[in-house]
Amino acid sequence: MNFDFSDEQNLLREQAQAFLQEHCRPAAVRAVLDGDAAYDAALWEKMAELGWMATVIPEQHGGIGLAHLELCVLAEELGRVVAPVPFSSSAYLATEALLLAGSAAQRERWLPKLATGAAIGTFALAERAGQTRPERLTTTAVDGKLRGVKLPVADGDIADFAVVVAKAEHGDGASLHLAELADANRQRVATLDPTRSHARIAFEDHPAEPLGAAGEGWALAQTLLDRAAVLFAWEQVGGAAAALEMAKEYALGRYAFGRPIASYQAIKHKLAQAYVKNTLARSNCYYGAWALSTNAAELPLAAATARVSACQAYYYASKENIQTHGGMGFTWEFDCQFHYRRAKLLSVNIGSEATWQDRLIRAVEAQAAA
Repeated sequence: MNFDFSDEQNLLREQAQAFLQEHCRPAAVRAVLDGDAAYDAALWEKMAELGWMATVIPEQHGGIGLAHLELCVLAEELGRVVAPVPFSSSAYLATEALLLAGSAAQRERWLPKLATGAAIGTFALAERAGQTRPERLTTTAVDGKLRGVKLPVADGDIADFAVVVAKAEHGDGASLHLAELADANRQRVATLDPTRSHARIAFEDHPAEPLGAAGEGWALAQTLLDRAAVLFAWEQVGGAAAALEMAKEYALGRYAFGRPIASYQAIKHKLAQAYVKNTLARSNCYYGAWALSTNAAELPLAAATARVSACQAYYYASKENIQTHGGMGFTWEFDCQFHYRRAKLLSVNIGSEATWQDRLIRAVEAQAAA
């Protein structure tokens, strides 16, 4: 049985690689890291011209209408180059939220703008340290007005709208709301990875409209996170593969005592362990991609499995890449930091690894009970 992507999907991968090699070189990533820009606007415009943001958006809303497998391919390649763009916020979260729970009017208004890159969307869930649960939510929505603080919100400083999780006094304890952010009180916050901006958003009687049924927001949010986790896992796998490749190339070209350092057993063990973790994560990502593309009942299990293994693989590969480079790997001039920063950011952006381990345990228990 062949679990690989189809010939058409691999052709898309080749095209994406060629495009990103030309338009998303390390210098472009470093320009955002060192500068004041929140993202690479030029790259974003070129991606929009290729229709990447429109991948899974239906044709009736200006999209291409492809499957989530194609989006997985793009996610992996964007992760490989540590692309400094808000693609995940718009394509993995905001678009998926509208497709999952948006009304006809909401889809008609926002999906065409998301498809062309004219609008950037995001998802606002977290409010404080620790796991976010319905009983811990403090953001409220009364009479179409949001009140509360969301922190951190990925791309919250540049997004045109946010899907906000607010407390509800009935149902599952939460409701989703769509809020435009043009007049919102928002402030950029510092994170370990400045190539992906984050913000603090304070809602002070801010206008919003319900997204989905009232009192069903927590269930919708968990479904949304399961779907996004698969896409983030593919992005992490792409980054892990690039970090391992960077370490290998350096080890082959760096000589010590007359031999390439790649010939020393200590280096071999590091790179071999990274390869094993990357391969396991990729295998789990295939499982997640299948579950996502077929809307299978196993999606919660597949998403948690892919998420946990991808977090572990990317962190290990990015860490050992720095170690393989030695003392120079820790310097600002070397690009090893790109993957380490992104690995740490992606390991917490939709819940920590520990949170997803808990979800994995619950998914296994639910499957066993069924």
